[in-house]
Amino acid sequence: MEQPIAIQIRLHLERFEPLVSLQQWEQQLLEAGLQRAAACSSFIGRVRAGNANASNASAVIALELEHYPGMTEAELQRIAESVGKRHGALACLIEHRVGRIAVNDAIVCVAVLADRRGPAQRCCQELLEELKHNAPFWKREWSADGSSQWIEGNTPL
Repeated sequence: MEQPIAIQIRLHLERFEPLVSLQQWEQQLLEAGLQRAAACSSFIGRVRAGNANASNASAVIALELEHYPGMTEAELQRIAESVGKRHGALACLIEHRVGRIAVNDAIVCVAVLADRRGPAQRCCQELLEELKHNAPFWKREWSADGSSQWIEGNTPL
């Protein structure tokens, strides 16, 4: 019988500290009875400062993410279950900011626990790619001059 994957999804309206989140997540899993996994792969993404070729007036100062509460969490759960199952993950964490996010602030924290590093790393990478391409977030860049632009498509690896 397959062991269910422990999945935790959190959307943050305010700034969060990813390393603190990772520590709390692992502690919660241990307290819930999950044995410490042999491998943990994680990724923390931050808002980029924007195009280096842009003038200061059009430099990106913030990113805004919109979503539909309830639907977004359900889709993130579905993604984590699917990807986690494919790679044999024991647990998956997705923490994601929504709202307006300043440059250099954490926007996403993803972590995967597995019994080996390969499955943990592959699962973490695939989970990130699924979030980038299929998670229901709508992104808008805000510039120093007060203008904004909705982002179409995705950024390269």
